[in-house]
Amino acid sequence: MQIHRLTAFHVPIALRRPVRHASFTRTDNDTLLIRCVLRDGSIGWGEGLPRTYVTGESIDSAWQQLAQTNLAGLADARFTVPFDAADAVSRLPLHPADPTLHTDLRECFGNSVRCALELALLDATGRSCGRPLADLIREHPEFTGISQFTSSVRYSGVITSQSPAAQLLSALKMRLFGFQQIKVKVGAAGLSDSACLARIRTVLGPHRGLRLDANEAWHCETLREQIEPLLRFHPQSLEQPVPHGEVAGLAEVRRQFLQPAGLPVMLDESLCCVEDAERAIAGQWCDAFNIRLSKCGGILRSLQIVRLARQHGIRCQLGCQVGETGILSAAGRHFACSVSDLWFLEGSFDRFLVQDRLTEQDLTFGRAGHAYSLLKPGLSIDIDECRVRQLAKRTQELLPG
Repeated sequence: MQIHRLTAFHVPIALRRPVRHASFTRTDNDTLLIRCVLRDGSIGWGEGLPRTYVTGESIDSAWQQLAQTNLAGLADARFTVPFDAADAVSRLPLHPADPTLHTDLRECFGNSVRCALELALLDATGRSCGRPLADLIREHPEFTGISQFTSSVRYSGVITSQSPAAQLLSALKMRLFGFQQIKVKVGAAGLSDSACLARIRTVLGPHRGLRLDANEAWHCETLREQIEPLLRFHPQSLEQPVPHGEVAGLAEVRRQFLQPAGLPVMLDESLCCVEDAERAIAGQWCDAFNIRLSKCGGILRSLQIVRLARQHGIRCQLGCQVGETGILSAAGRHFACSVSDLWFLEGSFDRFLVQDRLTEQDLTFGRAGHAYSLLKPGLSIDIDECRVRQLAKRTQELLPG
């Protein structure tokens, strides 16, 4: 196998409704898509979602990174083992772009670009050898000790920050749909979290699992007064309660209050790479990691974080980014069906959230969040390339073929 052509697309993806949390309100995405063509004609697709407030990337910085990166060496590389494609991407010399294009340069800068490139190569490789992506990743050395195969998974629901009436309606939908696990966005200005959770518990009852996600809304010195009124609703975890710049302060709050209260802390915006994971473990900042493929740099880098977490007793959730298309939904499904002991699963909201579907298949989860493994070659999806090119705001030939 050999790479023949790589093409990047900047595709604006509209959402069916605004999604609000404490840090941001989103109505659409600037999505990065990569199309990879091998010499044998196999075509693969990858997706990345740059977020300035998470990894410091914007679609403009991602675009500039791709222009600055010399990808010519990939065209000469022959992949005799399927996963060598991903290994090549993990070593790409992705250069930082103009500092004015992003807000914060961390080790995770460039992760959305890496994810899109990696998925495109893996998808094309899997199609070339006739094997699904899950088969390829379970054979990789990074998977030693953490792999399993499951034919179905169960995703959780999400209730975003919204008006009291909308909260009640969302909770009713979650109950009727049969979700047993629900994440609730908290910390938004102008909304009472205690009243919100009381409404949601009234509708859902006492037995469904609730998780809290503050999206960096609070601060360590006031975290106890924010959380204490919410403990009576029996939350199962507290996700990213403080800004990334204050995350080290969670060690003391966790020791003095959160652990005695039985409330595990999960990192999200502060968990984007192995270096973040190592700092969190050394500082004892948290009990769990939220793994999101684009945020964490693709499947390989996400596996590295999971392995490190398992070695130190840290639990892992597979999350998703708002507005993922079917490409990242499919990648998440392969990951979810291949990694053992994931605490919670989020993703595959496609039909419920994304207005512009790019895949021929509908990957939306079914009733109660149930979804099945994908068994066709590569990502197991078919892309509507005409629709991609129709929606694309700009196109860049990385390897013209």
